[in-house]
Amino acid sequence: MALRRCWRLAGSVPRLLLNSNVLPFASAPGGRSSLSSLVNTHSGCNVTYALTTEVSLRRFSSSPLSTDVSYEQLKQLLAGRKAVLIDVREPWELREYGFIPGSINVPLAQVNAALQLDPEDFKEKYGGEMPQQMDNIVFSCLAGIRSKTALDAAASLGYKDVQHYPGGWKDWVKNEQQS
Repeated sequence: MALRRCWRLAGSVPRLLLNSNVLPFASAPGGRSSLSSLVNTHSGCNVTYALTTEVSLRRFSSSPLSTDVSYEQLKQLLAGRKAVLIDVREPWELREYGFIPGSINVPLAQVNAALQLDPEDFKEKYGGEMPQQMDNIVFSCLAGIRSKTALDAAASLGYKDVQHYPGGWKDWVKNEQQS
């Protein structure tokens, strides 16, 4: 009987989340997430089941599903100055192949340390404004591999809105030549 109540409750949670102004997984009193609190306070529900349900319901959150940015999206972000574009290639690569206008060059090996610098030191060393924790940051490289690594590094430092341009410089050049 208790298991049946758990299943009935679990089935109603997605509807509750979709029909409410409460953000899923926001902190509830006591430091537990709101979904865990809701499920755990229901008598007879298994904590492991509650956590499994919480993980499976993350798709209902408002966070973006993909961190990838297309050429068109990047063009719009840059035109509207709605993102900081960081190119993580080595300086010699930019000199030899070119760069996306408006990008800041921070080689991949320096990304972690660079994002922890004082803003004045960042500007002096890299020639651009240091992104803030809540700024939209897009990382690019030659073909999308190093930019994904940089995205992971920034996210681990607490940057909230990080993306990468998986096509990188190669895709940019191809699309610019077609325009």
